[in-house]
Amino acid sequence: MASCFRGGSGISSISSLPSPPHRTRLSVLPVKCLSSRQSRDSDSDSDLRTTPSPSSTSGFSPYGWCAGIGGVGFLETTYLSYLKLTNSDAFCPIGGASCGDVLNSDYAVVFGVPLPFIGMFAYGLVAVLGLLLARKSFPIGINESYGRLILLGSSTSMAAASAYFLYILSTNFSGATCSYCLTSALLSFSLFFISLKEFSVEEIQKVLGVQLCIASLVVAALSTSYSSIQPLSSSLAEANLPFFETEITTSSSPFALSLAKHLHAIGAKMYGAFWCSHCLEQKQMFGSKAVKQLNYVECFPDGYRKGTKIAKACSDAKIEGFPTWVINGQVLSGEQDLSDLAKASGFPEMSQPS
Repeated sequence: MASCFRGGSGISSISSLPSPPHRTRLSVLPVKCLSSRQSRDSDSDSDLRTTPSPSSTSGFSPYGWCAGIGGVGFLETTYLSYLKLTNSDAFCPIGGASCGDVLNSDYAVVFGVPLPFIGMFAYGLVAVLGLLLARKSFPIGINESYGRLILLGSSTSMAAASAYFLYILSTNFSGATCSYCLTSALLSFSLFFISLKEFSVEEIQKVLGVQLCIASLVVAALSTSYSSIQPLSSSLAEANLPFFETEITTSSSPFALSLAKHLHAIGAKMYGAFWCSHCLEQKQMFGSKAVKQLNYVECFPDGYRKGTKIAKACSDAKIEGFPTWVINGQVLSGEQDLSDLAKASGFPEMSQPS
């Protein structure tokens, strides 16, 4: 009778040895049997223990990307801030002159602060937060949860502002191309989606209301800042006018010449635009000689095209139309009779025509 036993070198089968009658010796080896499902579960657990997560193998976390993108945006806005401080023209590889018109327009300033300065702060903040979150190293009083929320709020405000600026670019600067504006918008949207991706659906639902409030506040603030920008007439909406000198064909009367000298002496100023027909008519009242005595301020000395920024002197004086006179602190809008200008300026009555 054959039997199995465990020897020093394995399990052997022996059939040649006779067995004592009615005595059978059987060696039982303890064997643990596993079902196929248990085997697969065991293999799966082993794989989970040995296979690293995607985030650990990528070598560059999402917050690292935020830090890198924020750094690129910081460099771009630093360059534009330098140009603003030095009053230099930007190098525009795409868009040419139209790019400079956008960057130098009234829309490049928010509540008196140049937009590149605000961009420097925003991108710098995002870059620092990205580094802290990637390294999991935070200052006292700020933990990872707060850091994630601040990053999401910052990127939300930047994306909302970029969307608003793209709307301004398409409506007020149709046909113009601004490579710096488009680059900044791309960076802002990328930061928003990367930071949002790190939140679960449940977390997004909790902060959705706050995010909508942030976006609404940004749009409202920008709209309030730009509400003071006076739109030009529709006839000039698509105009592209190079600057030209207007010719005065009338002769100056003695009264007009004396009044012009008086207005010049007291510092009175006439603000106008080369394309303004009413400005030309006002000059014709003075005549060719007298008009040279006036303190005339041209509000578009470099010509006009859609989006051109008004001259700083006119912007500071808050000029809303042409012509506009500023005499001893008094603002007179539109064409003025010479007699009205004489009264407003205190010109001696004996010198006025009867």
